[in-house]
Amino acid sequence: MSGPVTLGVVGTGWRAEFFLRIAAALPDLRTVGIAARRPDAATAATARWGVPAHLSPAALVRHERPALVVVCVGKSENAAVVEDLALSGVKVLCETPPAPDLHGLRALWSAVGATRGVQVAEQYLMMPGHAARRELVRRGTIGEPTSVQVSSTHDYHAVAMMRGFLGVGTGPTEVRGVRFTAPLVDPLNRAGWTDDPRPRPAGTTLATVDFGDGRSGLYDFTDNQWHNRLRLRRVVVRGSAGELADDTVVRLAAPRTVLHSSISRSQLGQDLNLDGHDTEHLSFDGQVLWRNPFLGQRWMDEEIAIATVLRDSARWAVGDGPGPYSLAEACQDQLVALAVDEAVRTGRPVRTGTEAWAAR
Repeated sequence: MSGPVTLGVVGTGWRAEFFLRIAAALPDLRTVGIAARRPDAATAATARWGVPAHLSPAALVRHERPALVVVCVGKSENAAVVEDLALSGVKVLCETPPAPDLHGLRALWSAVGATRGVQVAEQYLMMPGHAARRELVRRGTIGEPTSVQVSSTHDYHAVAMMRGFLGVGTGPTEVRGVRFTAPLVDPLNRAGWTDDPRPRPAGTTLATVDFGDGRSGLYDFTDNQWHNRLRLRRVVVRGSAGELADDTVVRLAAPRTVLHSSISRSQLGQDLNLDGHDTEHLSFDGQVLWRNPFLGQRWMDEEIAIATVLRDSARWAVGDGPGPYSLAEACQDQLVALAVDEAVRTGRPVRTGTEAWAAR
């Protein structure tokens, strides 16, 4: 790249602020403008970020000409904004999901799929822990991956993790699901501590996804599991020669030799380490699986993942590398997530077919 990639952001909410804050710290990116819905929000955005703010995505593109536009709006509005921008020739990175329902997914793909101008900010597999686990699976440490259990995040994010660990594409699936309700204290939400010790009804969704060829996924998510520290997160990947459960790995290493090992995180800034609080790398049996490409920023895992998506999207926008996560992949994630919802609602198996984006 000859200089920083210019960036525009549509939206001023919680997720948009992640992108704006991270972009400001990356020397290869330069935010040139923001699109806000209301004049007061536009004024506040300019005051906070020091760039022009406009009242529509079209005005942002017309006046600032960014190489990449990040769309951070509600899921009911996402598809329309992405379609308008992509058809105007702008490279787009949109938030998840790309559309709220199956009709919207099909319509969006029909409108912009051929442009290949849209990437999606599906960041979970780029988080350090998941990136290291995926690399371990890719190296064949547990043999051929056959099933994935995800009890960590919801909907399309969980599906993306299943598909990523298994290496499955955009083919048909069969989904079954149920939902249970039980009391649970909810001490934290996005706003912070609730200071409420009373158990309240919380729903848990359990679903199985048959991806075909003996590969499967188990979905397990409790309401507000992202923030509720009273529910542990679990990721299990089972393979033909072993399995990993979070950071623990068991595998057949040689005849009559079953080994147990762990994924280890090198965390700076602890005890007498004075290099600043930062994640350095993740390793397994003396081999590095993942290195922090943003060492020195002191970012949490979520910020590292978003920064990775943003950096790779910027390079893709100017023809300097592949995109991080295509619209076709994100449409498939949402398709299966919608099938989970339908299976839970109806109590019947739901089959997804081969959609138009499967060819891409």
